[in-house]
Amino acid sequence: MMAALILVFSLATLGMFFVSYCRSLVAACSQYSLSAEVRDVTGIRAVAEAEDFTRVVQVLQLCPDRAEDRTSLQAVSLYHSLLTFVQRTATKLAPPLRAWAEQERAHCAQFAAVTLDRRIAFSREMLARQAEL
Repeated sequence: MMAALILVFSLATLGMFFVSYCRSLVAACSQYSLSAEVRDVTGIRAVAEAEDFTRVVQVLQLCPDRAEDRTSLQAVSLYHSLLTFVQRTATKLAPPLRAWAEQERAHCAQFAAVTLDRRIAFSREMLARQAEL
């Protein structure tokens, strides 16, 4: 019984740290302005919306991968999935939770768009280096 209690407590703590980590990643990119190229490619007007996340991640998969982005993008993708689940299931129990989850999902889409912007800049830099050689 004590082992089960420790397991539940550990999983709850891990979940809290995961959510805090993802929120810090997303918050770091929330005020970043996207380049015109990323807005054109993804169809984002000024600020990313929650529905843009899947489309931006699909475009991200076409770009060359950067090791620095891989784990944070996977974490935010999992966080986005968790938020989608929360939005769909908890809206009947707590309607304000729906608005919060929608806003967090939009921040996740903004994070993905910023990551795409960084990957495009990285690709341009690598191409410029190769052109110099």
